[in-house]
Amino acid sequence: MSAQPHPRTFDDLLAEGASVPTEGWDFSWFEGRATEARPSWGYALSMAGRLAEATAVLDVQTGGGEVLDFALQQSGADRRPPLVVATEGWAPNVAKATRLLRPRGVPVVASPDDAPLPFADGAFDLVVSRHPVQPHWGEIARVLAPGGTYFAQHVGPASVFELIEYFLGPLPQESYGHRDPERERADAESAGLEVIGLRAERLRMEFRDVGAVVHFLRKVVWMVPGFTVEEYRDRLRDLHERIEAEGPFVAHSTRHLFDLRKPHGS
Repeated sequence: MSAQPHPRTFDDLLAEGASVPTEGWDFSWFEGRATEARPSWGYALSMAGRLAEATAVLDVQTGGGEVLDFALQQSGADRRPPLVVATEGWAPNVAKATRLLRPRGVPVVASPDDAPLPFADGAFDLVVSRHPVQPHWGEIARVLAPGGTYFAQHVGPASVFELIEYFLGPLPQESYGHRDPERERADAESAGLEVIGLRAERLRMEFRDVGAVVHFLRKVVWMVPGFTVEEYRDRLRDLHERIEAEGPFVAHSTRHLFDLRKPHGS
């Protein structure tokens, strides 16, 4: 009779969550440890369809390049746009995205997230982005060719606030309006873009052990700024005991999908 595996202790889980590399946007490590429902529109597959119809594409803030790589595979080599370029602002992700996308002939341009896009006016007929830190509508409109489209999935308001407030306490009420899709719609329209479609969803997340929480907060660094295991050890222990006693910690992410167009003649 084989011995049962020894349960992972609180310290084991902290060590695991603290040791896993955080580069890129591959979340496969979380399998069996955390879950997040996906938006019904299936962004990566939808992006693949858009790529197959485009001629010059820019992926803004590509992360580790995983979403663009997947979409290019799905669109097929025979329908690949002649020009595909990506930008990324975080150095470890620039290196990872370059390794992934270079074999596909996609250059990755190191560009700070808050800097002007380093491309000519009207250079692209399709701009895509998954979870940009902050959409720079004027720049998106500038690099789009007339008739070109912006197709992107954004993080919505109050996303994962249950987890953030667990560590930071109640957030100011005005924080709940940040990333509001209707406010972003108005900003996009002010930049001269037409809203063809806008969809929003609230999605259930579950964290099944404290190691998954540690890795998540290390990976998505803006959730709890300055997060370290040492700083939040007491809260992490309380959370570990809560999960052990009550089951997964539940939070909710919010996402919205933009389909925008730059009018002809602009």
